[in-house]
Amino acid sequence: MISGSKIRLDWLCRALVLAVAFCAAPAWAFDLPELMGLLAKQKSGEARFTEQRFVHGLEGPLDASGTLSFDAPDKLVRRTLSPRIETVAVDGNTLTLSRGGRNRTLALDSMPELLGLVEAMRGTLSGDGATLQRYFKSTVSGAPAKWTLDLTPIDSRLAAQVRSMRISGRASDVLGLEMEFVGGDRSVMNISPNAPAAVPTNAAPSGAAGRTMP
Repeated sequence: MISGSKIRLDWLCRALVLAVAFCAAPAWAFDLPELMGLLAKQKSGEARFTEQRFVHGLEGPLDASGTLSFDAPDKLVRRTLSPRIETVAVDGNTLTLSRGGRNRTLALDSMPELLGLVEAMRGTLSGDGATLQRYFKSTVSGAPAKWTLDLTPIDSRLAAQVRSMRISGRASDVLGLEMEFVGGDRSVMNISPNAPAAVPTNAAPSGAAGRTMP
């Protein structure tokens, strides 16, 4: 015969196990499809960037700054203003490098390792998870208000150049990009999305310029 105290102890143990399991299991997890859904809402944008490149064997980082612009699904422009002016523009499968008044154009699919890097940015900015997963193993952490996307190359040619990428942001804004290269070099980019210009509260209404107030 089983005593009442033993039954109560058995039920207490079961309740504790269920409570621990409930607390350990997250009720909701922010994942790649949800992040891609947030990013896909941003069809275009402009931003400023600052970048530090840490090169093995050099003392101190190499600094650069400039602007970024994106138009979904596949137009991406990086314009470096310092230390020297140069522009890298990607439109579909075509990349154009402009520097010192000279242009060089090449097809991205002729350089698979470069194509992978471009697709990492375009895929993230456009919310194209399928493209990202074609080139990278992806891990999302955080929440919509502050997220991190870690990318590890699965393409062998890209993996021979890049060890990992980490993209961070807030909601639909990409705010940072860190890259670690094979050999020990790495780069850290901070991105500041351009805020829309504020309309002065005392601005004259359209068509009012030149009128004399009564």
